[in-house]
Amino acid sequence: MSRDMLRTMAQQTGPDAAAAEVAAGSRPAAAEVAAGGRQAAGAGPVAGGGQAAGAGPVAGGGQAAGGGQAAGGGQAAGGGGPALADARYGAVSGDLRDEVDDLVAGWRAERPDLDVEPLQVLSRVSRLARHLDRARRAAFTAHALESWEFDVLSALRRQGPPYQLSPGALLRATLVTSGTMTNRIDRLASAGLVSRHPDPQDKRGVLVVLTDRGRAAADAALADLLLGERELLTGLDSAQRSQLAGLLRILLAPFDASDASQGTEQPRW
Repeated sequence: MSRDMLRTMAQQTGPDAAAAEVAAGSRPAAAEVAAGGRQAAGAGPVAGGGQAAGAGPVAGGGQAAGGGQAAGGGQAAGGGGPALADARYGAVSGDLRDEVDDLVAGWRAERPDLDVEPLQVLSRVSRLARHLDRARRAAFTAHALESWEFDVLSALRRQGPPYQLSPGALLRATLVTSGTMTNRIDRLASAGLVSRHPDPQDKRGVLVVLTDRGRAAADAALADLLLGERELLTGLDSAQRSQLAGLLRILLAPFDASDASQGTEQPRW
């Protein structure tokens, strides 16, 4: 075939025909050629079977970034789905990755029929809770306190002078049973951290009063606890902390109300 005939055919077909050929799957897209037919980083399948960066499968039946429908029955930008959810989290965390990202990716690959997006939030909350528990235990142990001891002492300390409450008020403040509270008061009194005094307004009642030693222990433990908790939040600025606190408040408020009605014990620090 002569060069003139080839030139004429190229002018008649042009780039539109080439693009249509790619979209129809008759030849590999640029991403597949560049990757040698393998998947490119962070992407889903493109036409011809390769994957382009930042997208899921497009023409030919896959998904693209965002998740709407594309030519050939695939999905393109504009919809929802796992890709969009990952993009939202990525926009907040930038290039950061953690173990939860790998966990979510693994479950998404093995169970594509399930919506695993809750793991993005709650698995991170669970991991943070373990670090927080270590920080609190360290702060309390440094002052020879257990968590429940600090719970009672802090409830009294927050009252202000003369730092006293009735056993019933302590029950409501710490959400434990009457028998448990009696045992705790006995142990704290034996350690010299609280004392019992007659209630002047109730001849049969008593008041639990924080001693000077108990107040010093509560103050010192709280100071160390706040240092540890502040260290856990060093990755967030003031505005981000406020935003996170507001979102967690929305999640926790219904559970707090339920715990209060059922008398379930929770830390009251």
